[in-house]
Amino acid sequence: MTYAHSFHIPVMGIGFTIDSPLKVSQYGIDSVISMVDDILLEKLRKMYSGKHNLPYTEITDKQEDFRAKRISSYLDMIHDLAQEKFENFKNSTTETADSIRSYFNTLPNSSSFKNEFLRLSEHTFNFSEIKDWVKQHMPMGSIDVNIMTKVDKDNYIKKQKLSSEFNDAHAALRGYAQSKLNSSVILSAGMNPRLYSYLEQFDDFYPDSNGNIKKKIVLKVSDYRSALIQGKFLAKKGIWVSEYRIESGLNCGGHAFATDGYLMGPILNQFKENRQELTNTVFDLLTSSLQLKGRSVPNDPLPLKITAQGGVGTAEEHQFLLDKYQVDSIGWGSAFLLVPEATTVDQDTLDQLAKAKEKDLYLSNISPLGIPFHSLKGNTKDVEKAARIADGKPGSPCPKKFVALNKDFNEKGLCTASRQYQNHKLKELKSRNLSRAEYDYHFHKITEKSCTCVGLGTSALLTYNLDTKIEGEGVSVCPGPNMAYFSKVSTLKEMIDHIYGRANVMSHPNRPHMFIKELHIYLEYYKEQILEHKMMPTTKGKKQLLFFSNNLMEGITYYEQLFKAGKDQTLPYDNRTLQQLKESRTTLLLLTEKIETPKANVTF
Repeated sequence: MTYAHSFHIPVMGIGFTIDSPLKVSQYGIDSVISMVDDILLEKLRKMYSGKHNLPYTEITDKQEDFRAKRISSYLDMIHDLAQEKFENFKNSTTETADSIRSYFNTLPNSSSFKNEFLRLSEHTFNFSEIKDWVKQHMPMGSIDVNIMTKVDKDNYIKKQKLSSEFNDAHAALRGYAQSKLNSSVILSAGMNPRLYSYLEQFDDFYPDSNGNIKKKIVLKVSDYRSALIQGKFLAKKGIWVSEYRIESGLNCGGHAFATDGYLMGPILNQFKENRQELTNTVFDLLTSSLQLKGRSVPNDPLPLKITAQGGVGTAEEHQFLLDKYQVDSIGWGSAFLLVPEATTVDQDTLDQLAKAKEKDLYLSNISPLGIPFHSLKGNTKDVEKAARIADGKPGSPCPKKFVALNKDFNEKGLCTASRQYQNHKLKELKSRNLSRAEYDYHFHKITEKSCTCVGLGTSALLTYNLDTKIEGEGVSVCPGPNMAYFSKVSTLKEMIDHIYGRANVMSHPNRPHMFIKELHIYLEYYKEQILEHKMMPTTKGKKQLLFFSNNLMEGITYYEQLFKAGKDQTLPYDNRTLQQLKESRTTLLLLTEKIETPKANVTF
């Protein structure tokens, strides 16, 4: 596989990377578009069509299968515009020897494309031949898409429930499958067997006679066991997983899928040690399935990428992950929120992010999905939410209903951040005659949910001065904890140079190593889990907490051995890190002791 860069830009929110391929794909950088909000996609398709004098006919919600059609139309437009920019970039880059040299100087030494070029130039001095070779082989960044598998709301026409193929995630998958793109769909948020089975309906997800797959499957995973289970499940359907994208359980942006105390370093090591076994096991199942389906069966195992993301912030960490764990690419997310040439962030939010410190970034419970969610204190969507609560009108109007998944009060589903749902819950709460402290605790639990499915897309509307009458102007933003260490708006070149160690845009001298930062977040999370357990103690809950603690302790031991071994190598922060690990071990032991402590005596 020929590639230009050793990093990719993951999906961020709903709107922050919605048009990133138009900004970075010509440079060989992969990026990911969220498929949650077809309404937002349609608004941007209209805007870009006007900007580039393209024909545009609105796809209204009165049309059959409008969600899939909107998604296909938007992706096709992005494909065409990005391809045009890429061709222009190739032509300008190959005009002179200096421009070609300048282009290759932006790439890392590990770039397969750069290394192929260097081998060629050793034997070829004819500029015309070199120019033609570069134009022919220069890789364009992949225009990938993301589908949150659990955001798969049932849909209705009036009171008639539609079949599952018209559910939100199914329609998004169909929209992608029917588009022109030759790229990857990243499936995140866990396994959805019904959606995974739906992949079988589309030829583009199967390998051809040469083993090529037009539309590849990428699974975002947080541990090896989950990857193996999902890979085998899809292989039995004739679908190959081309990439396992390992994301830190808690040291990431957006939704955080905590593991049972398994830390990123040990997880990466497990993938490294079992990579060949994973490939062979899944490929054997794939070939059997393809034979039964009468489809082309590849002779050799198909390419398999292992990538990682979540908390990486320095060139040393980036190179360490590539070298130590032999991953194929590193995801850089939150830092790119401060790069307007790569992402779409409105100016007010950009200013807030640049000023954010560690205390401003927190793991919240605001997501209606009931999954921990990284957020920024003072974001305008939360300010909007607080004003409604103060006015005695908690909850959002819920204009888009993408996460209207709770069916406690309504067969069609309600969003837990919606005014309708929260009114129901608060009526229930008042009827329970609780103490003031208990009432306030549960009141906060109900009303803290925020309308993220709208708020995470509004920034794009504000950036491009598009109508926000339905959405309002409140912006939700979901940076990871790493954002605290990046404090200035940067150019794309500056950020690329930072990633490859040619410059430094980081402003925090005492930033902990990414592995240590994740460990600290897990310890805080563990503390909160103990408090929750003390509110409603159970034997099962206690057992889970002890299992969690044991896994964290094993992770600390792994890191102690790793950093001691790296003292004479390029592993950064080894001495300070060893002291932080020692302190973390002590903290973990003290926390675990509190599981046995009676409720009344628990303090932190």
